[in-house]
Order: sequence, then structure tokens, then C-alpha cells
Amino acid sequence: MSARPARRRVAVVGTGAIVTGSHLPALAAHADRTELVAAVDVDPERLDAFRAQAPGDVAGYASTDAMLDAVRPDLVLVGTPPSLHREQTVAALKAGAWVLCEKPLCLSLAEYDDIAAAEEASGAYASVIFQHRYGSGAAHARDLIASGELGAPLVAHCQTTWHRDAAYYAVPWRGRWSTEGGGPTMGHGIHQYDLLLHLLGPWAEIRAMASRLVHDTESEDVSTALVRFGSGALATVVNSVLSPEEVSRIRVDCADATVELTHLYGHRNDDWTYTPARHVAPARAAAWRTPGADVPSSHTAQLGAVLDAWDAGARPPGSGQEARATLEFAAALYKAAFTGRPVRASEIAAGDPFYSAMHGDHPDWAPENPRNGPRLECSQRVGPPEV
Repeated sequence: MSARPARRRVAVVGTGAIVTGSHLPALAAHADRTELVAAVDVDPERLDAFRAQAPGDVAGYASTDAMLDAVRPDLVLVGTPPSLHREQTVAALKAGAWVLCEKPLCLSLAEYDDIAAAEEASGAYASVIFQHRYGSGAAHARDLIASGELGAPLVAHCQTTWHRDAAYYAVPWRGRWSTEGGGPTMGHGIHQYDLLLHLLGPWAEIRAMASRLVHDTESEDVSTALVRFGSGALATVVNSVLSPEEVSRIRVDCADATVELTHLYGHRNDDWTYTPARHVAPARAAAWRTPGADVPSSHTAQLGAVLDAWDAGARPPGSGQEARATLEFAAALYKAAFTGRPVRASEIAAGDPFYSAMHGDHPDWAPENPRNGPRLECSQRVGPPEV
């Protein structure tokens, strides 16, 4: 028998709510495979509180660079505001560490390509947290769709209708292109349409609209899109922070069945339903029911998948082209919404204004527009990128 791999030495960058509430439990669940050795935060009191809560002797640092120089961790978990993700991810990769970073991995396709170059130079990998892909219900649905068991996908709906009030946007880095990268298209609905892409595969064309209807922000507070997939399937995508009744929903109508997921911030097997077409025999439909094991979508499940890939010497899920495809979808949605014309896959390349920023320097949406207020520089406070 081969020897069991050593426990991976892990550092967290940021010690706010997303790290304490999601990453710390994930590390505890994989305590036989990981060891938390260091934490970074510019807020000394919050860092001390985290170290007191974390198991073992966790070293504390005020900067990512100081931690990387001193600790040389195997894996870095990044849970800071979005504008810091690229810099911290690239630094960790250059130090030889793998990275698991909160969404969005970065703020533009140009920044993503910086990360890809750092991956190639170091041999390490950077994955983005899209935990909804990793529940057993999602894995089961993807297998059924990909195998053709449900028939060809034809029509889909992806809905993230949440509610965020003015107090939420009073946090300085929210609602600003330079610090958050966008509105609900980039920071909220991205989880659901990432799962839609996971289920249906590559998209081919997007037409979209976006608006500021309520909030005084640089970015949008609602967006809608019509999407044509490579398979020919058509989908609608809605991203909102204006909706009093909050729900996250995906529905895919295939030739032989409708598969639906309804939840809010996470799903289990019971959140998935399968409705057979009238011509489908009951025995065939019975085989579609959810698997025996019930693995919730979670940071724990995704961390396990990353560790499995590491042990196998493989690129981890949620990295490489998978991560870029979801970011490209966001950029294409913004370009389609702001220009009023359809955008096709792979259209946005270096030299396109939407390659460098999600607002694409559009006169009605770029930070320089007087309606949008002054451009804010990124706060160096390391805090939680709350959904």
C-alpha cells in the first residue's frame, strides 16, 4: 500500500465571517488531511480573536507577504474583499502554494490571465470557491444530464433573487467596480449561473440588460440575460438584490424530464426534484431519484475535492478553464447589457475594454461617470466578502 500523503499545511488570508463560518469548519472536517498553521489579517483584534478560536498554535501575520516568507504553506485559503484576490493569489502561487479563493477569483479576465501565468510559472494551482457544484445532488444531476439519460437539454432558468438593503452597501468596498468588480451579476448570482454552466456545458451567445433601480451604487442592482448554449439549449438568467422573497433556483427542461433545484445559500439532495415527461416509464424515472449519500453543497465538499486532486497529482476542480469560463460569462453578460448587442463566447480578448474591467469603460457605467460618484481605492482592511 502507498503511504498516506502528509497533512497539508494551510494558511488563511482574512479572518472575517466567511473564513470563520465556512473555511474553518471545512478544515475541521478534513483535519486528518490539513493543518492550519497561519492566519493573516490587518486588524490585530480580529486576528487575535480568530487565533483563539482556531485549533492548535496558529501563527498570526499582518501581511500576506510576511506570512508566505515565514511559513511557506502548502495551501492558502483567501477570504478577503474581491479587489485583493488577484494580488494575494499570485503571491501565494509564486511562493509555491496552491490557492482556494472566495469568488470572484479576480475582477476581470485580464486579472485572471495574470493568475494563469503565475500558475504556469509555479506549477501550483488556484481554484475559486463555487461550492454549489460539489453537493451530491449537483453531481447526480450533472451525471444524468451529461449521460443523456434525461434527454437533450432544451430550456433552462437560473434565478438568484435576493435582497440587500442600503446598510449592506454602506460598506465602502461594496457596489464599486474597483473593489467589488460589479453588482449581483458578479457577487451574488455568480454561484447559480456557475452551477448552470456546470450542468449544461459551454455557452455560445448572451443577450442581456442591467439596471440600477434602487441602490446608489456604481454597478447594477439587477441584471437579466438570455443565453444560447453550445448544445442549442436556451436559458434565462436573473441576478437581483431587490427581491423581498429570496430564492435561488435552477430549472432545466430536458426532452425526457424537468430537473429543478430550489434553495437559498446551499442545497441538499431533497432540494432537487425530477419530473418525468409523460412518455417516460415509471421504472426509468425511479432511477433518477437522488443518490443514497447526502453531501450538502459546502466549502467542506469543495475542499475535499481539491485535496483529492492534490493527492492524485491532478489539476483541482474549479481552476483553469472552468474558473475562466464563469468569469468570461460575467464579462459577456455585462458587455451585452451595456452595449445592447449579443456577445459570443471567446469574443472578449485583450484589447476589448470588457477584458480589462467588467464595466468596459462604458460612459453610463464606468466609475468616472458623475452619477457613479468618485472612484474609491481599495481598502486594505481584510474583511469578509459576504454574499
